[in-house]
Amino acid sequence: MESNTRSIAKAVSYRILGSLATAMIFLVLTGDWKMSAAAGVSDSVVKLALYFLHERMWNHISFGREKAPPPEYEI
Repeated sequence: MESNTRSIAKAVSYRILGSLATAMIFLVLTGDWKMSAAAGVSDSVVKLALYFLHERMWNHISFGREKAPPPEYEI
């Protein structure tokens, strides 16, 4: 299982890239720096929260994970 800190770091780095892409698309479409910056920031805030929740939910789903072998004890 991943720690909360790792999930947050992954979410932040992914959202920086995604929000820059959103801001660039808005800039191309509108030519307005303020609107593109606002779109990038709002995109980042909303999707960062959604990504974090998504990651935490998947930590409770066993689909696709291999079960850890039982510990071996020496007698």
